[in-house]
Amino acid sequence: MGSDALEITPTLAIPEAELVERFVRASGAGGQNVNKVSTAVELRFDLAGSPSLPEPVRARLLARRDRRITDEGVLVIDAQRFRTQDRNRQDARERLAAFIEAGLQAPKKRVATKPTHGSKLRRLDAKRGRAQIKRGRSPGQWE
Repeated sequence: MGSDALEITPTLAIPEAELVERFVRASGAGGQNVNKVSTAVELRFDLAGSPSLPEPVRARLLARRDRRITDEGVLVIDAQRFRTQDRNRQDARERLAAFIEAGLQAPKKRVATKPTHGSKLRRLDAKRGRAQIKRGRSPGQWE
């Protein structure tokens, strides 16, 4: 992986210039350290405006209802799992790569199928059986 771009696949890489990183203080436990050191990473990537993403991939990613995508089409990844800034940076980039990779495969087209003759018969038999049971419950037959 080159330092000038985030490599997703051998043919797709995101240039460093398109990634915006902010280092913020992490929330949660951490003792005295947590209030002093900005180890958490907020990685922003403009999905909607990125020239390096192929159009079908961009459309698929933006169509996902993911709470990390803003209304403007910017993906925001917060990484604060680790105690060092470097590990959190790495984690955020790995998660971005995984997110983009998920949009690379086009979803399989659904092949429409019809119910088999046997399954139709079984369904109708079951319906008749249930109707028979319910008819048996009503009063008036045994009087």
